Parts: sequence; structure tokens; C-alpha cells
Amino acid sequence: MPNVIDVTGKTVGEVQIPDLFAADYSAHTNTIFRAVFREMASPRMGTASTLRRDEVRGGGRKPWRQKGTGRARQGSIRSPQWRHGGVVFGPKPRSYETDLNKKERRLAFIAALADRLKNDAVTLLDTGSFKLEKTRDLASLLYGTPQDAKRGHTTLIVFGQNEHEGVGENLHRVGRNLRKVAITHSGALDVKDVLRFNRLVFTSAAFDEINAQLTKNQKPERSVERSAF
Repeated sequence: MPNVIDVTGKTVGEVQIPDLFAADYSAHTNTIFRAVFREMASPRMGTASTLRRDEVRGGGRKPWRQKGTGRARQGSIRSPQWRHGGVVFGPKPRSYETDLNKKERRLAFIAALADRLKNDAVTLLDTGSFKLEKTRDLASLLYGTPQDAKRGHTTLIVFGQNEHEGVGENLHRVGRNLRKVAITHSGALDVKDVLRFNRLVFTSAAFDEINAQLTKNQKPERSVERSAF
């Protein structure tokens, strides 16, 4: 069960892992891989471009006659073996986006987060009276001392989209100078972020939002009545 800490870093309680994350998702590692591959490939611009031999300017005339010169036969100075010639199988503008349906994306996110919960890599932050003035306050909250923040584990802090006013701004202000700390909101969290950080710190509101969203999209299983005959 993930611990709940307050603004001083003191453990004030525990939260029961929702049933959605308590299931065994070990058989869905391939779905997680495909989701991460999609998230990493989709932002690629795909603008790299080279010229083929038919696109390079010049080279319309045969450089020398076919026979009698003692040199290898050549048809154009824009052939790939020539300097400034065309490029063989070079890159062309393309899209790197891959398809993954909504059900698989949801499954991958649940499986990744369930793995983090199972390995005690998730902590909840009570933001009822949340107020941090200095960067060292956040470093002490996450790592114990500001010195340990320089060599500690990477941490992702997730605050809720509907968090009470000021929490997100406060976190960004005091956490932007911590090299091993990243901050995002629950709507921007993806599978890649869940897996690449050593520790996840959710505010209570963010954890409730994610749980509610995933439960909302869960379709109830259809019961099938079987005849005895």
C-alpha cells in the first residue's frame, strides 16, 4: 500500500491499492512495450531528406565515352559513387506515428502503474495545507536533505488538473532547479513517464483523478446465461 506523507515528509497514513491495479498484468509486457514505442516515436518530426540520383542537379551528359579510355564506364556524374551524387536509400520525409487502439493504451497504462504500485515506487502527498517556500524545502521533503537530492533517485511529481489553486504553480516554482525531479499534471501522464522514473509522487487529488478516469472507462463484464439443455 502506498504511504501518504504531508508537507514535512512525515507519513500520515496509507491508501489501499484499488482493485483495478491489484490484478496480475505480467502477461501484458508486450502491450506496454508497444505503448512506450508509440509515445517515443510519435513526436519525431520525420523531416530528414536526401536527394536521389534523379533529383540531383546536373549530370545529364555522359562524362566520357563508353570504350577506349581505360577507365570504368560511367553514365552520369550524379551516380551514387560520385562525389555530390545521389544517395542510395536515403531518408525521405515520413511519419513515425504508430497505431495503438484505445483499449490497449488504457491497458498499458494500468499495467505500468500497477507494476509501480506493486514495487512500492508510489507515494501520495497530502496537499491539504500545502505550501513550500524554497527549493530546499521540496528537496528535504523528497530526499531528506538538499545534499541527497543531488544523488538520489529520479522522482516524478504528479498534481491533479483540478487541484486547489496554487499547488501546481508552487511545485513548478520550487522544483524547477532540482535536476532529478520532474513535475507534471495527471492529464499529461503517460506510460513512458510512469516507467522511466524511479519514484512517483502523486498528490491525493491526482491519484483520485487517475483512478476515477480509469474506472470510468472500464466496461462492465457481460454475464452470459447458459441454458442447462
